[in-house]
Amino acid sequence: MTDTSQLTFYHAPNTRSTGVAFLLEELAAPHETHVLNMKAGEQRQPAFLAINPMGKVPTIRHHGTLVTEQVAISIYLGDLFPGAGMTPAIGDPLRGSYLRWLAFYGSCFEPAVVDKAMKRDPAPPTMSPYGDYDAVIAALAAQLRNGSYILGEKYTVADVLWGTALKWTMGFKVVPELPEFTAYVARVCARPNFAKVAARDAELAAAHEKAVAGA
Repeated sequence: MTDTSQLTFYHAPNTRSTGVAFLLEELAAPHETHVLNMKAGEQRQPAFLAINPMGKVPTIRHHGTLVTEQVAISIYLGDLFPGAGMTPAIGDPLRGSYLRWLAFYGSCFEPAVVDKAMKRDPAPPTMSPYGDYDAVIAALAAQLRNGSYILGEKYTVADVLWGTALKWTMGFKVVPELPEFTAYVARVCARPNFAKVAARDAELAAAHEKAVAGA
């Protein structure tokens, strides 16, 4: 049996770590949450930089092992809690596609969206890690036309990552509100745990604002 004790999650509200907070709830994963007030710059203080020198959330520790980066954390947690049924196992025909779309998020979608938001031209095709923005969006839209979720009709860890990412990026108008995207986000974000995490984040964010204002 996998020992899931001593799992610590470093989180800040309304950041990329919100998706991991949602994932932990979906997996029913026992854990301890350590909240950072990014408004106060706690992510850049020595105490947290000693844990993650990048000063970034999400970050998790499990039995002393540090895991950073959304994609790595998603894979790690999904494999740590197989009983939740959200991770195609090694040998499952869906495993390759599952890993592909998790990696596509970090290696193609994120850099493409950041370049778009910053109004930067991508690197030349021979150097760009993602090709071009339109190709990234078209590939994702085509995949979502295959079913209700990234892997068709099976809801997986990948959907927690993509559902929250698309909600965030469409909200900031750096990803078009294509019918495939809006319907998909609605399905993922209709899950009860999404509302639970959103409400908790709202409370944390308000408390952080108040703490900074009163400092």
